[in-house]
Amino acid sequence: MSGARPSLGHLGLPVLSIAGSDPSGGAGIQADLKAIAACGGYGMSVVTALTAQNTRGVQGVHVPPVGFLQQQLRSVLSDVPPAAIKIGMLGSAEVIDAVAGELATLEAAGTRPPVVLDPVMVATSGDRLLTPEGEAAMSRLFAHVDIVTPNAPELGALLGDDAASCTADLVTQARRLAREHRVWVLAKGGHVPVEATSSPGGDAAASGSVTDVVVSPEGEVTSLNHPFLTTRNTHGTGCTLSSALATFAARGLDWLGASRAATDYLAAALAGADRLAIGTGHGPVNHLGELWAGAGAPGLGAASAAWQRLAPRAEATYSTSVVVQLGSGQPDAGLMHRYLGQDLAYLVDYADRLDAAAGLAEARGAIEDAAFWAASATACREEEPQLHLQLGAEVPAPDAVTSAYAEHLATAEADGYEALAAALLPCFVLYAEVGARLARALPADANAEARAWVTSYADPGFAASAAEAMDRVDAIAAGADEPTVALMEAAIAESLEREIAFFDR
Repeated sequence: MSGARPSLGHLGLPVLSIAGSDPSGGAGIQADLKAIAACGGYGMSVVTALTAQNTRGVQGVHVPPVGFLQQQLRSVLSDVPPAAIKIGMLGSAEVIDAVAGELATLEAAGTRPPVVLDPVMVATSGDRLLTPEGEAAMSRLFAHVDIVTPNAPELGALLGDDAASCTADLVTQARRLAREHRVWVLAKGGHVPVEATSSPGGDAAASGSVTDVVVSPEGEVTSLNHPFLTTRNTHGTGCTLSSALATFAARGLDWLGASRAATDYLAAALAGADRLAIGTGHGPVNHLGELWAGAGAPGLGAASAAWQRLAPRAEATYSTSVVVQLGSGQPDAGLMHRYLGQDLAYLVDYADRLDAAAGLAEARGAIEDAAFWAASATACREEEPQLHLQLGAEVPAPDAVTSAYAEHLATAEADGYEALAAALLPCFVLYAEVGARLARALPADANAEARAWVTSYADPGFAASAAEAMDRVDAIAAGADEPTVALMEAAIAESLEREIAFFDR
């Protein structure tokens, strides 16, 4: 995967695709499973419809009995609860209602994960993939999903309008859909005409830019821009994007961060599409192109692998007193005052250790690493405490938990640069993951204290810093011998334990 992709850990979590099949492999569940795997998830599938399909078009659709669809869903959900769900082609109103019913059951049990709905109505080739009754019923699912990913024709159809002919119209329609149904909308701009600005080079020729728009339920708009690539190999783009989106949500990104990561992934898959040369019509995107570019078997970095192994233990964070209280939206004032005060005390020592890492990196000639650690230390001293001070925290004497964490970091520094970098990592990554997860489920009536904390650590900029920290520690480990890598892995595990204890007050 490219350096732009988040590396927040939690690789291999199950992601469920509820969609139709494509025997040619470019769209539907076949594309979903490839995209989920490429983006770091474990793909599962429930088949809603069988198609006779190739790169030239759809020749037939068969929808199995709804009872069998329900049996598939209940079988998977009873054994392998997904970390996210992507919904694609549904085929009929009856199927839509059956899926909505299963999601409602999960909601009643409090176990529904993040859900992405790709409202599949028309294939890239122009073929209709949903019955008229199904198209009319599509909005019934909106009450049970978090984000919808229509292209311009689908967005217009959902609103009973014509397809947007410019980005401004796309934004207007996306805002209307988001506000009416209280969902996030990732409106795809690939069907909106673009002004050509020819640019040579690459696998597919770039000609201007395409703008996707992400709209929150409150109507806040973010534009995502990528080169518009002139290629006929666009089969399954909607399936691919929505599956990537679900996977990045499962890995802990908020909807805006997941949308950025998913559109980046699709842009890369499109850029490499012409290398595949599959079929004689609209060929598929290159789902695994970035993996193949690394000689077919890129290894997972040691730090990322260690964090993945620690994922089950990291789940304990969400049962700690502070995180539970923040997630409720109404945290106990006394608890938060104690936690924020100790966090201020910890940040003083943590900033010193970040400076120490910068000095050790500079001494080795690792100038970019040194700049990253130094900038992080500055943010730790000047930016992060503003949240705590805003919420009324004061710096107390460190308690036993805070002191133990500081002693661990001091030991890691004594063990050398590699161990110190590894020990610093969980404070980046875990906070980004907790912030992103709480942001997705924060109650509407959350008080200012909870909202300020969650907003701060769910910030895409903080997620980017956490991803960069992971990338840099992976790179440090790549140049270390086996005993040093083992020392780094132990430092990461110990820091995680210190973080869990810090959140449990």
